Amino acid sequence: MRLRRLSALPPWEIIVYALAALLLLGGLFSLLFNYIRPAPPRHIVMVTGSPGGAYAHFGERYREALAQYGIALELRETSGSVENLKTIKTDCSVDLAFVQGGITADPNSEDLITLGSMYVEPLWIFYRSDRLRTRLTDLNDLKVAVGAPGSGTQLLAYQVLAATGIPTDAGNLVSLDTRTTVDALVAGEIQGAIMVAAPEAPILQQLFHHPTIQLMNLVHAEAYARRFPHLSHYVLPAGGLDLVRPFPAIDVNLLATTATLVARKDIHPAIVSLMLQAAKEIHGGPGLLQKNGEFPALRDHGLPASPVARRYYESGPPLLQRYLPFWAAILAERLIIAILPLLALFLPLSRALPALYTWRVRARIYRWYGELKTLEKEIQGSPSGTNGAEWLIRLNRIEQRASSKRIPLSHAHELYTLKEHIELVRHLAATRMGQELNK
Repeated sequence: MRLRRLSALPPWEIIVYALAALLLLGGLFSLLFNYIRPAPPRHIVMVTGSPGGAYAHFGERYREALAQYGIALELRETSGSVENLKTIKTDCSVDLAFVQGGITADPNSEDLITLGSMYVEPLWIFYRSDRLRTRLTDLNDLKVAVGAPGSGTQLLAYQVLAATGIPTDAGNLVSLDTRTTVDALVAGEIQGAIMVAAPEAPILQQLFHHPTIQLMNLVHAEAYARRFPHLSHYVLPAGGLDLVRPFPAIDVNLLATTATLVARKDIHPAIVSLMLQAAKEIHGGPGLLQKNGEFPALRDHGLPASPVARRYYESGPPLLQRYLPFWAAILAERLIIAILPLLALFLPLSRALPALYTWRVRARIYRWYGELKTLEKEIQGSPSGTNGAEWLIRLNRIEQRASSKRIPLSHAHELYTLKEHIELVRHLAATRMGQELNK
């Protein structure tokens, strides 16, 4: 029935309507597909930390994981967490950053989000001495490195030192980056070092296995953890780092924070999902200070949590990514997001089209009625029928056009009514012409 109705329109008009509909739907589809939910980028940037540190180490692992999906992860070295946070806030080219837990305190941030805590970062306190040292005040007579300016290590070191009553401008405290600190401690140029890094950091292995460098058993670790919410108290078991030597020789009390993965708020949701899947593979296993499956997790609340990350922790990866390859799942998600609004738009349009069609058909009939009405007024207003031949020609032209046009059956009654009215006007014209002849 609908095809028969459309056949009442001329081919050129059907083509115009079809093209207009296709252009509208195509434009909306393109907008939804490319702008509302664009494809994830093929290149992203992450700021890590100094060479040899845990951030650089794990950054390489993320780069390898993302490369499997055709995404290039560019790693940029920095001095540490403080610089990382500053960089990602001010440099729009940076997408991700490792930041030490406790560095940020902006739960209503409008430009940054957290993807969660990735792993435990202990506060390592090394020293060279013949006597046992178990408190930070025991380092007062030693030259101690406290991290590089702009690093999370230095910020955390100053926090715990100040809480212990040690001024941050004490003469025995020196600012050195991680690599320089290790080299100086091994060479004996300094006698102590405070460092924040994951146990897997390659640069720490040199200190763990050095025969004259000791790891401090911080007896007041629990007290510090109670004072600073971003710190936790952990016990490193004897032999936990080396069962052959063994090292450490006794259980060691440690303070630790967590490494947080921070992203710009406008990062593509698919990248967030992919990073968290990689994070589960990289950080999800058991470790020296963590249980299997304990990380990644939403622990640090210094920044608002990514909605995608929150859903991931609650229910796992997106449904399509569980069963389809990454790029196939992304394409399917984009198609669904683009098609569903079009379907929702199609329903009201499908109801409006019949009304539009009816108006279009009636518009022709009404146009002929307009010509007929004009002619009727001329006939009625004419004092004589001298223009009768012209009136009949115009009437015949209207009737011919009406008869030649294809009108659907649903509107045939309106066409026949028009023809009856044409006859009435023709009769009026004939009457006027007769009056003229009688004169």
